Amino acid sequence: MKTCIKGGLVINPSTKMEEIADILIEDGVIIAIGDVDEEGMNVIHAEGKWVVPGLIDLHVHLREPGFEHKETIETGCNAAAKGGVTTMCCMPNTNPVIDNECVVEYINTMAKRANGVKVLPVGAITKGLEGESLANIGKMKEHGICAISEDGKTVADAGLMKKGMSYAKPFDLPIFSHTEDRNLSGGAMNAGVNAQIFGIKGIGRDAEEVIVARDIILARTTGAKLHLSHMSTKGSIDLIEMGKKVWGMNNLTAETAPHYFILDDSILGDYDANKKMSPPLRTSEDVEAMKRALKEGIIDVIATDHAPHHYDEKNVELEKAPFGIVGLETSFALSYTHLVRTGILTPLELIEKMSYKPAQIINHPAGRLEVGAPADIAIIEVDTPYVIDSSTFVSKGKNTPFNGMEVYGDVEVTLVDGKIVYQK
Repeated sequence: MKTCIKGGLVINPSTKMEEIADILIEDGVIIAIGDVDEEGMNVIHAEGKWVVPGLIDLHVHLREPGFEHKETIETGCNAAAKGGVTTMCCMPNTNPVIDNECVVEYINTMAKRANGVKVLPVGAITKGLEGESLANIGKMKEHGICAISEDGKTVADAGLMKKGMSYAKPFDLPIFSHTEDRNLSGGAMNAGVNAQIFGIKGIGRDAEEVIVARDIILARTTGAKLHLSHMSTKGSIDLIEMGKKVWGMNNLTAETAPHYFILDDSILGDYDANKKMSPPLRTSEDVEAMKRALKEGIIDVIATDHAPHHYDEKNVELEKAPFGIVGLETSFALSYTHLVRTGILTPLELIEKMSYKPAQIINHPAGRLEVGAPADIAIIEVDTPYVIDSSTFVSKGKNTPFNGMEVYGDVEVTLVDGKIVYQK
């Protein structure tokens, strides 16, 4: 039976369309947009709500295989659907590592058993994430990886990183760079005045910026597609701006996450490990730099770096707790509240950064509301505030710094290939 999404505000960055219209779906594909006679079909009423292409999250840790006590592919897919995310890229730092076609196939199989949200594995750059020799990138590509990354670590050997970029280029695989020099990190929060006041060992901006600079140079040399993950510092923004505007690099993209354009390191005064992530929260100056970069298009994508942990792992001293917070269920609301309602981004610009641009980076057919496109769609109520309550999360992870924050942007329905995978 055909499905009609009726009367919503359709926001589609691929065509720059923002208008009230109906969307007609058949066999998982959009077949018409406009004024549709819904008689005799399944109708989803969207009057007064946003209708947007399903969100695409380029940076998610699903933990499976190996760390199912933190998250599973099934629970991660449930969290994604609740947050309006219809496609997500899962990072390779699992156990075993996603460094061969067998693990890729395992993830593909488990994703098919979940709710239908599309899970695209990201392959490791090196075998075992050990930074010594390249993984079999070509074979993993045959089995469906969407990118390669050494997330959780960085390929420390610049020569090996360059080799990986050169190898990935003919496969048209982007490199998702984990921008952290381990020789310069080692703390628990941002290095600066607040770290001194709180008595916590700090992580300097240079730990991020050194790798940002190195990988931009290597991408300029090789021509490979470089996507810089979890940007957090003003210096990183300056380097990306140089790469794009001075060197004219159209093979360079970058992401940040909601916590980096909302929160700063002053909130660590309560030593809450749910506010500990890598890279760490920076200063208010860095927060403003992220907002400017989003507004000016220096930052292309908003991702989550969804990193669930078990309660017991986070319920320890800040220095001993693992890095990471969850984000799939809150990313849209946080971004809409702090970027659109404040006038930094337009609705079209927000959806471009959360759906259309991510799809382009990984050559994915979704991220757009057009005839012939997959019916991956989120219907969102943006006018009524609600309070984030981590106890209601369907992710196994409840580790968020945003618990109790009032936001706008409640996902009401999520569809993947025309099938409802979440309904409030």
